Amino acid sequence: MTTQTAKAKYTYEDYMRTPDDVRYELLDGELILSPSPRTAHQRTSLNILLPLATFVERNELGEVFVAPFDVVLDNFNVVQPDILFVSNERSRIITDLNIQGAPDLVIEILSPSTAQRDRTQKRELYAQHDVKEYWQGDTDAKSVLVLTLDNGVYRVAGIYNTGQTLTSPMLPGFSLHIYDVFQPAIPRRSPHANQ
Repeated sequence: MTTQTAKAKYTYEDYMRTPDDVRYELLDGELILSPSPRTAHQRTSLNILLPLATFVERNELGEVFVAPFDVVLDNFNVVQPDILFVSNERSRIITDLNIQGAPDLVIEILSPSTAQRDRTQKRELYAQHDVKEYWQGDTDAKSVLVLTLDNGVYRVAGIYNTGQTLTSPMLPGFSLHIYDVFQPAIPRRSPHANQ
């Protein structure tokens, strides 16, 4: 008869002892190394971050943060969403060190190394911890999936593709043209522009 030893879970305290120059997340007590994102990921993140942060600031709705920044959901789950929004009403979860609790909105830009985890494990984790809205930006499909929490389960509020305009149930008045999301952040001059 074989017995299987239960794998020890890492805790927030263990996580805090990891090197500062290496990006980890803690998911269900497992330390996950997060590799550096691809160029398309960084461009997409910036193209969402700038208009979102501008809208939130202009309307004095709360604060927007960008990775790497720890979100401590519980003792066994510490994530670093690509972009997150915390409303004024939940500002008490913002500390000098990190976010202690669920943001109102979390945005993950899917990468080959993280897409499966973002679509499944993190989706369940964010729902379990009451993140009200969760967006998944897909740089390959050039689309953004917007999910809203309904009785502890995410429902699709919209799947937005090139040519469409994303709206957020949580942020009335905010819109984002999907074409712009997946373009280079800095317009590039055509090599034939002066010919």
